[in-house]
Amino acid sequence: MHTDDRGLALTTDSAEAAATFNTTIDEYLEYRSSAMKTLGTALEADPGFVLGNCLKGYLFMLFSSNQVMGKVADSLAAADAGAANATAREQAHVEALRAWSTGDLLRTNAIWDQILVDDPLDILALRLQHFNTFWMGRSLAMRDGVARVMHAWDDSISGYGSILGMYAFGLEESGEYARAESLGRRAVEINGEDLWAVHAVAHVLEMQGRAEDGQVWLDQAPNAWDDRNPFKGHVWWHTAMFALARGQYDQVLEIYDHGVAPNPSDFYLDMQNAASMLARLDLVGVDVGDRWASLADMSEQRTGDHIIVFTEMHYMMALVHEGRVEAARKLLDSQRAFAETPNNFAAAAMKEVGVQVCEAILAHGTGDYAAAIDLMIPIRESYARVGASHAQRDIFAQFLIEATLKDGQLKLARTLLSERVELFPNSAAAWNFYADALAGLGDTVGAGAARDKAAELLAA
Repeated sequence: MHTDDRGLALTTDSAEAAATFNTTIDEYLEYRSSAMKTLGTALEADPGFVLGNCLKGYLFMLFSSNQVMGKVADSLAAADAGAANATAREQAHVEALRAWSTGDLLRTNAIWDQILVDDPLDILALRLQHFNTFWMGRSLAMRDGVARVMHAWDDSISGYGSILGMYAFGLEESGEYARAESLGRRAVEINGEDLWAVHAVAHVLEMQGRAEDGQVWLDQAPNAWDDRNPFKGHVWWHTAMFALARGQYDQVLEIYDHGVAPNPSDFYLDMQNAASMLARLDLVGVDVGDRWASLADMSEQRTGDHIIVFTEMHYMMALVHEGRVEAARKLLDSQRAFAETPNNFAAAAMKEVGVQVCEAILAHGTGDYAAAIDLMIPIRESYARVGASHAQRDIFAQFLIEATLKDGQLKLARTLLSERVELFPNSAAAWNFYADALAGLGDTVGAGAARDKAAELLAA
């Protein structure tokens, strides 16, 4: 028997398997595209390595696609074959993979939580719990899940920087920006290759409207993250968001083409990044050319692949933008059927919020702004149910605001925009939309002041 880099037992007689398993964990935490290949080396050294086979299943689950569920099943079967001789911790991981593969995220997280009670240095359980909690929209659980193990960690333990990066992100999503930024920057000092920590600080800067600081923080060469998996595209998305906030639209499109969607992909995160960025550009009147077409093609092909609910909104955006109403309605029918799946967290979220958001996006895209408003107003405080971050879900608020303006519901628009400029006082776009609402209501003085504020922000 060998151990991982934090001293936890690994049931394998192979030193090579243990060593390459440890390398795989490091590569997974840093979003290295080589992680699956490295794990393959571990399993060649010991094909019966229970936690190695379980990790393989976990890595396939991270694809968040029904297309790989056969490979997940194969990995689970391989892990099951030797589980009786593994440690209790490893057996628990196998059960977590089993629960995750059925969509029972509550049970999955409960198993990881118990692993962490017994073994708070299990960084794999923590990172996976952090991932799933994020896509469940549970900000406080992301923060508190890391807080519960902090007593066992310090900078002498391998992976401490990753722990701080996770904690920083949980703090940011819980609105504790100052501490989040401090811990995130410390995490990057410990390990500058930790994209999650880099990303955590970027979120703080985004939520505080510090676009110039954000551009400095994410300033890197176009090939800086070429060895990373698709998460790199999300960090590029943040880079583009800072340029968007400053009205640098040509730069946004340049970043989109080389970083966000250089090779259009149907991977869930790539779809989210690409569609949400194009939607934001559309909302401020930027011509994005034919960039939507390939996203709509891929969205049609993914109808029925309901793993992460938040992704579904982006399929809908692409289909609606390209006028593929029949395909959009087919997607809705598939979502409604999936929403009836029992003991499935994503299905429940789809039923409670996801379908209604997609209905609203379809209504908005086909010009039925009143219907979009009626659909979104009752659930606007419940968007977290579909997962993702505050920054990512903000696109729904932007659709609602545009709908109120286009439908002539100017008092409602004024109310929503008053809220928005209070929450995001450094958003030039928010101030310009606020000016539109005020002007439409005859408040020329207020509209002028709002436009002056927007111009001041863009000139800074």
